[in-house]
Amino acid sequence: MSSACVPTHPESPGLARAGAASPRSTTATGRPQSPPAPPRRRRFRVESADLSASVAVFLIALPLSLGIALATGAPLQAGLVAAAVGGLVAGRLGGCPLQVSGPAAGLTVVTADLIHRYGWRTTCGITVLAGLAQLGLGCLRVARTALAVSPAVVHGMLAGIGVTIAVAQLHIVLGGNPQSSVLANVRALPAQLAHLHPAAVAMSTLTLALLLGWPRIPGAPGRRLRTVPAALVAVTGATATALLTGLTLPRVDLPSWSSHALAGLPEGPVLGVAAAVLTTTLVCSVQSLLGAVAVDKLVAGRTGPQSRVGRSDLDRELLGQGAANIVSGALGGLPVAGVAVRSSANVRSGAVSRNSTMLHGVLVVVAALLMVPLLDLIPLASLAALVMAVGIQMVSLHHIRTVTRHREVLVYAVTTLGVVLLGVLEGVVLGVAVAVALALHRLARTRITHEEKGGVHYIHVRGQLTFLAVPRLSRALHLVPQGAHAVVELDGSFMDHAAYESLQDWRKAHTAQGGSAELTGCRAGIRSPEYGHRPEHGPRAQHRAGHGHRAGHSHRAGLVRSGLARWADGRPADGTPVDGGPVGSGHELARGISAFQRETAPLVRDELARLAREGQRPSQLFLTCADSRLVTSMITSSGPGDLFVVRNVGNLVPLPGEENGDDSVAAAIEYAVDVLKVRSITVCGHSGCGAMQALLTSGSGEEGTTPLGRWLRHGEPSLARVADDSRPWVRLAGRAPADEVEQLCLTNVVQQLEHLRAHDSVARALAAGALELHGMYFHVGEAQAYLLGRPEGDEEGAVFEGVPGAEELRSPA
Repeated sequence: MSSACVPTHPESPGLARAGAASPRSTTATGRPQSPPAPPRRRRFRVESADLSASVAVFLIALPLSLGIALATGAPLQAGLVAAAVGGLVAGRLGGCPLQVSGPAAGLTVVTADLIHRYGWRTTCGITVLAGLAQLGLGCLRVARTALAVSPAVVHGMLAGIGVTIAVAQLHIVLGGNPQSSVLANVRALPAQLAHLHPAAVAMSTLTLALLLGWPRIPGAPGRRLRTVPAALVAVTGATATALLTGLTLPRVDLPSWSSHALAGLPEGPVLGVAAAVLTTTLVCSVQSLLGAVAVDKLVAGRTGPQSRVGRSDLDRELLGQGAANIVSGALGGLPVAGVAVRSSANVRSGAVSRNSTMLHGVLVVVAALLMVPLLDLIPLASLAALVMAVGIQMVSLHHIRTVTRHREVLVYAVTTLGVVLLGVLEGVVLGVAVAVALALHRLARTRITHEEKGGVHYIHVRGQLTFLAVPRLSRALHLVPQGAHAVVELDGSFMDHAAYESLQDWRKAHTAQGGSAELTGCRAGIRSPEYGHRPEHGPRAQHRAGHGHRAGHSHRAGLVRSGLARWADGRPADGTPVDGGPVGSGHELARGISAFQRETAPLVRDELARLAREGQRPSQLFLTCADSRLVTSMITSSGPGDLFVVRNVGNLVPLPGEENGDDSVAAAIEYAVDVLKVRSITVCGHSGCGAMQALLTSGSGEEGTTPLGRWLRHGEPSLARVADDSRPWVRLAGRAPADEVEQLCLTNVVQQLEHLRAHDSVARALAAGALELHGMYFHVGEAQAYLLGRPEGDEEGAVFEGVPGAEELRSPA
């Protein structure tokens, strides 16, 4: 009898090959039969999702390709050639099936400089050579080396390019012509402002207004209208307005394809051409590889059949980009790279294979051949405004906050200024040099302090502990008197052999003289038992007991780390693989308990003893799903006594008094609010929730005939809320929900908050101002938490905002 949990498998490939090995098979009587018919060739088939995604990407790519060509000073057809080649060649040969390649804004500054120095045909030749260099790098399988570049350098490079683009295109927006450098453009700006072109300014303003306002149209009509890309709406609106009003201003002028210039042999200084090839190769490769990694993250956030797209092969992606640059340069096109805007649109439009990228290339070819009269009507000022907006968006506030949080703002600033003032290659080299110097400084800088509290001597080591810090460490350790209790707190991630031996020698000598030594922290290779960790007693125990909860709270981060450290590399504390070996799950659980008793219990014993004496006094009720991937203490950095946790399937809150209701959740809410006097309640949902998937696929599940089906009835109001077009959708700030499952997960949090308000104890506490309700969403694949913010209005709907760092929870309403 086969288990329902074991999937059935098709016929073994080995058997299939064995059956097909002989050209003629025989019957039981030995008479030969006719040979089997040859297998039918599989016909090329395009999924409907790929077709719709290709149209969406094409509508974005068409105006952007023309705008980027205009910004570089290249023939406008070059942008269309690069878009078509990027879709067809890179889409077919690349290693990231859903990444869309074409002319990228990140290459605008590089290409414009090459055209200014060497001319258009030589620039095409440099593009071909850069493609050959990418082929070589792909064959050497060094693609992942590009990911070793500091993100601060990459973001700084893109920001510098964005500033350069925006300043240059501002001149066209105002009705003038850009200069050859950023400084020249800035110096010429006052004169340009004194001689404005009213028609160009009007069309640019209209383009920017449509571009920014289109995604913000509220309500159900806005959701339907937003299916049309804002870039297409902006350019089309400006073009139609210019035609209807009869404005006279420069427009797109696509010459005949018969006069289109192809690549020529590079002419110029050898070192200059080599530097140009290196710069083009660097920017194309880094942008494409980072884009492929970003696409993998977007795909990982999807569920259902759309999530079955394989991960990117970065070496193959580099080969595909190289082939595309060779073809694009040879045909007189711009350099090609992966484009973030088009790739994200491709993923979010539901594409499931590389066919969507290739079909978008086919549509670009059709437009380039058949839509030239329509394209010639577009005002250049409208395209310039579009590209200027793209340049401004490349200076990302999110990236600035991220590098500031990681203390790499200096690298970001130096790279940005270097790109703006010197050039892309020079700016990147400067950024890498500063990043290396900063890393060496952090490695060599170690802060060691000594203090005495309540008879206990604390040695705090912050930073990487190498041989350079051993003299200072030795001086601090010798400040501890003989026979005293010492605690060495290690706050870092690396310790070399010299520092390890110095600590070990001091510990042996100190304990031999009657003292005791305790090492805390999470350095690799340091275990408390190895260093003679002892239960606390004497002055230290009195000191910790006197400080009460604060003493326990100061160790909270260490407790969380110690509790999760054994899973950090996929192995328990004893080194046995989690998913390997014959050991049963019971033994695995026993090992985990043993690790707790050995490593964590000594750290929490005093705090738990205090809680046992005083009783629990949590400040929050945290209601979340029973999913094993949600570790509440980890995602909230909480410790013993902080949270009163209720978990169930689907983080559901049944309405009070409801038929087939569940009194356990209501009892927990009443106890938390009326007895424990919690000050807030948080309902936390998560991505990929199985309960929400069950609701979408089969309502409440088997018509409520099973315990699970009856329980899921409490989620039906969330399902009805999603289906109600008259109510605004719940959404994430910065992006739309990945699919209908994520939409239901978000909506369910808001709906369960409404159910909470129906409970008498909650209603009384809210009326008295003694309680707050919060909504939270945790994306498991991204390890990212979102908090439900206060809606700006009923039209906008509730918005979950990402949490970049430690922030206070905000009440949704």
